[in-house]
Amino acid sequence: MTRSFDTTPRVWIGCLQCYNEGNLVGDWHNATDADEITTSQLHGRAIDPGTHEELWCLDHENLPITAECSPRDAAELARTLEDVPERERPALNAWVLSGDYIEDGDGLPSISDFEERYCGEWSSFREYAEQLVEDSGLLADVPEEVARYFDWEAWTRDLIYDYAVMDDGSHGAYVFRSL
Repeated sequence: MTRSFDTTPRVWIGCLQCYNEGNLVGDWHNATDADEITTSQLHGRAIDPGTHEELWCLDHENLPITAECSPRDAAELARTLEDVPERERPALNAWVLSGDYIEDGDGLPSISDFEERYCGEWSSFREYAEQLVEDSGLLADVPEEVARYFDWEAWTRDLIYDYAVMDDGSHGAYVFRSL
């Protein structure tokens, strides 16, 4: 399955003091640059020192998080996402959101572990399981008369315990080995 859409991580950075005062001051920015945005840039004018100092990412898209975060955290995560090909970024996001992912020493998703565990995008886990049987030759030497009695349902149901399977948002699934 190949889909084409924008995977650029973005964040809506807002001024917390303005937000607490009931004013929504902020804008959308590329998440990789989030830690470089200043309060003066956000307000479009010079800001008095000691006021309006704290910026916060109040919304986001194409980042594997479920809550608000600091601009620094958003930028670090977005830069990590740049380490995988763009076509795999939705899968990396799904892997992190699955909760069955590995962090590196900085608390960010481990790209090497992602690459080792990612089995691809499939129309279903059953399709992946059938391809796994074919690729491994599991039934290669079994006579056809016997192979047709193979219980695909039970085998697939048991196999899934060794994987994390996440919806791809388009009637398919990302499959990850749980090593």
